[in-house]
Amino acid sequence: TQEEYALARTERKSGSGHTGFICAFSPDITLEEDLIRRDLTVNAMAQDSDGTIIDPYGGHQDLDARLLRHVSPAFREDPLRVFRVARFAARYAYLGFRIADETLQLMQDMSASGELNSLTPERVWKETERALGEDAPDVYIQVLRDCGALAIWFQEIDRLFGVPQRAEYHPEIDTGIHTLMSLRIATQLSPKAHVRFAALVHDLGKGDTPASDWPRHIGHEERGVARVRELSQRLRAPKDFQALGEQASRFHLDIHRAAELRPSTILRKLVKMDVLRRPERFTELLLVCEADARGRLGLEDRRYTASLFWQGALTAVKTVSPATLQAKGLEGTAFIEALETAREQALHEWREHWLQQTAQESSGHVC
Repeated sequence: TQEEYALARTERKSGSGHTGFICAFSPDITLEEDLIRRDLTVNAMAQDSDGTIIDPYGGHQDLDARLLRHVSPAFREDPLRVFRVARFAARYAYLGFRIADETLQLMQDMSASGELNSLTPERVWKETERALGEDAPDVYIQVLRDCGALAIWFQEIDRLFGVPQRAEYHPEIDTGIHTLMSLRIATQLSPKAHVRFAALVHDLGKGDTPASDWPRHIGHEERGVARVRELSQRLRAPKDFQALGEQASRFHLDIHRAAELRPSTILRKLVKMDVLRRPERFTELLLVCEADARGRLGLEDRRYTASLFWQGALTAVKTVSPATLQAKGLEGTAFIEALETAREQALHEWREHWLQQTAQESSGHVC
């Protein structure tokens, strides 16, 4: 058959961390003893052969109340459960589930005890990557902050909360709130975890701004690149997560400014973003920038036209054929200069077309 069977088992704490357990398997172990080792009451139910629900720890009641509650004090023996429960909160937020007060308190105690430090980066990242794939990854981050785990494993993100931004650009003021809002918009725009991660880390540089400079954050883009790198490498995040996160930090303001830039500057930025060799990553970067622009109080539904500008800029650059220049006998430095000049001219024409079109739309003259 396709059915699987296993003996009931118990677990006994034998050391630190999520692996420090001794498991015992025996036909003498009761179902209640097996179920009590589960993380949450809603997962600690069973069904016998005639369909009767066995619910010794109130899981059905918690299901009705939309509560994520730990089964027993043994919950604190496995520090990974803090991250797992945060992930469950992200997964079931759309159904109205929340973490029970006593469970959140226990998670706070575990964070304060130092037990979370025994976890390996790989395990924390695995839970985080899975959480980024859920419907509400911002809830995962918020829960980790509420219980103190964010300050332990994601210091670069935690320190953003309470850092003010200029109200004319960020009505929500708080950088941490903006970060969560950007992550929420990114979740609407893309199912890809690395796109959502990049939205989460795009403003890390603001955490390094001296308080005397608030609410301005001049130079936060480049400062943030180093922070993204540190966080990604500490958590053993995949290279594509780190790469997109670094690009989002470095280029998001340039992307927003769009038509304000000169053709030569636009070309230089496109080259640095490696758009001709990595067009898919460029498309993902534009999504992250849109999430940043819309992740602001009252601006969640704004139309983000900068993406259209940059897509058009890339198309303009592609219209210039290197082969045509080579056919004219150009090579070496002369070829490079001619190619750059032709691309700048194409970008100039595209920029002028864009500005004219934008002006017509603003005046209502577009048919």
